[in-house]
Amino acid sequence: MKEQTILLVEDNPDDELLMLRALAKNDVTGGVVVAHDGVEALDYLFASGPYAGRDTEGMPRLILLDLQLPRLNGLEVLERLRSDERTRLLPVVILTSSNERQDMLKGYGLGANSYVRKPVDFGEFIGTVEQLKRYWLNLNEAPPEST
Repeated sequence: MKEQTILLVEDNPDDELLMLRALAKNDVTGGVVVAHDGVEALDYLFASGPYAGRDTEGMPRLILLDLQLPRLNGLEVLERLRSDERTRLLPVVILTSSNERQDMLKGYGLGANSYVRKPVDFGEFIGTVEQLKRYWLNLNEAPPEST
């Protein structure tokens, strides 16, 4: 079975640590790549900047995308992903603390597969990550790779 890499796009170090701990507690066995802003996420996905030369055949199985990011926000990243043939089908879960209806509408409008609010309580956070793992890494059929 191919490794199930997750791209976590998160600029808050506390939220990053929380997510990495929750993934570990849920036995996520694939690699987790962390991008700390929108530009770094796009560099990773399109093998540019510090990721130049990365094999783009190894796309992540899932992207967990925060909205409030420096340089390029999450909605701008999502728009760029959906406009490129190489990344338009990648599953993207917006994982944010935003309660704004407008953020949710824009996210879905730009092609997000899911919108999940980050729970504040660590126990709830672990449960949320468990559900994300169960669905996106176990039940969901990944889009076929283009030939």
